[in-house]
Amino acid sequence: MEPLRIGVLAVQGNFREHVQMLRGLGVDAIEVRKGDELAGLDGLVIPGGESTTFMRLMRLYGIDEAVRAFDRPVFGTCAGMIVLDRNHLGLVDLAVRRNAFGRQVASFESDLDVAGLAAPVRAVFIRAPWVEEVGPNVEVLAEIDGRPVLVRDGRFLVAAFHPELTDDTRLHQLFVESVREAQLVRA
Repeated sequence: MEPLRIGVLAVQGNFREHVQMLRGLGVDAIEVRKGDELAGLDGLVIPGGESTTFMRLMRLYGIDEAVRAFDRPVFGTCAGMIVLDRNHLGLVDLAVRRNAFGRQVASFESDLDVAGLAAPVRAVFIRAPWVEEVGPNVEVLAEIDGRPVLVRDGRFLVAAFHPELTDDTRLHQLFVESVREAQLVRA
């Protein structure tokens, strides 16, 4: 079987860490810097970084409209969650509050109980958002103090934290499995 081809938006942020993690899972991880580079990909990761910068660069390089048109699974982390929310690209039915956990000095790590996983996931929160409101079809997979921080909305998986900054590959594996399932449905 051919390896999956998953793009990682590489205009800003933690894209290298996602690429490394995906390659460790046997995925052909592709750095994406232009909208036309989404063609032929099986999935896409939008990494953490600075959401305002992301949106500006995505508009500048035509990636925003390409991501809107991309019909494969997408995994957004931290700023990636913000970029996908109702108030930005409008692809995930949730409202996000930027920097909700505080500034850089308030960054922290926490063990999260994730629906469907036997053991907690170590989550790294850096100037992290939280979900203020979810739509009726959004599945909350993990919370902190009653605030959703990991959710799934159809083909979208979004996290308020940085799973790429730990050695735990389970969330990337969960995403890769959703990409494989989507590929089987298309076949």
